[in-house]
Amino acid sequence: MTDRFSKRHGYHESHEKEISVRQDAPHELRGVLVQLAYECGFGPHSLREVVCRLLRKRPDENNWSPYPNIDREVHNLVDDCAWYRVYDIIEGLAAAMREAPYTYNAAKFESELNDYCLENGIGWKLSGGVIEMRGPEVFEEVVVTAERALETRNLSTARNELHEALRDLSRRPSPDVTGAIQHSMAALECVAREACGDGKANLGDIMKRYGNIVPRPLDEAISKAWGYASENARHIREGREPTFEEAELVVGIVSALSTYLARKHEA
Repeated sequence: MTDRFSKRHGYHESHEKEISVRQDAPHELRGVLVQLAYECGFGPHSLREVVCRLLRKRPDENNWSPYPNIDREVHNLVDDCAWYRVYDIIEGLAAAMREAPYTYNAAKFESELNDYCLENGIGWKLSGGVIEMRGPEVFEEVVVTAERALETRNLSTARNELHEALRDLSRRPSPDVTGAIQHSMAALECVAREACGDGKANLGDIMKRYGNIVPRPLDEAISKAWGYASENARHIREGREPTFEEAELVVGIVSALSTYLARKHEA
């Protein structure tokens, strides 16, 4: 039986903590990563092999006993590497697990890791073997809903643009905030074109000609977002780079608007 008592009997619930960690991998997370890898099927030898390969380190030939020597070596490697390399290691372990599903428990690895990040305010998550930026629960829900709505209505270009916006926010070691804003607005423009039936107009022109695609005065939200993106992402001024929080806000607004337009004006 692999589940803990608390999970088996419904006492365990992941309580989201406000995100406080973005460009970091706390010391405790590094230790939890090693523990979790062991729980999911790795041993000191196999874990060292993956960690050394990802960090481009040569295994210590003087360490041959699993405990405590190789185990200590693995901990030291993970503890001493740059923060973004920790997330590289997570992705590498997830990939190794997918290649040998009968040896490792990839589902548990992803679930337990994401629970830990959620409960400890770490703004990353493992999704399908890839580390992605994690926002607050409300942000996550609105983005997932938008992706499903766009996929259901075969708006693949808009969905891809929204996905690229999330990838930009997830870039390590530094997120591409201007790219996230540009891609998210491109997603909204694609959906708006479908909604109004004008496949050539840009979003600014669409809102001037077809402002009724959303109820007034909510149409102003799209126009204002378009203006913000133009000034702060497409034609950025010196010394005025958007913050991560601003980019996250734009992606969230675009996701909500895209869902509305996709559902109301089916392609």
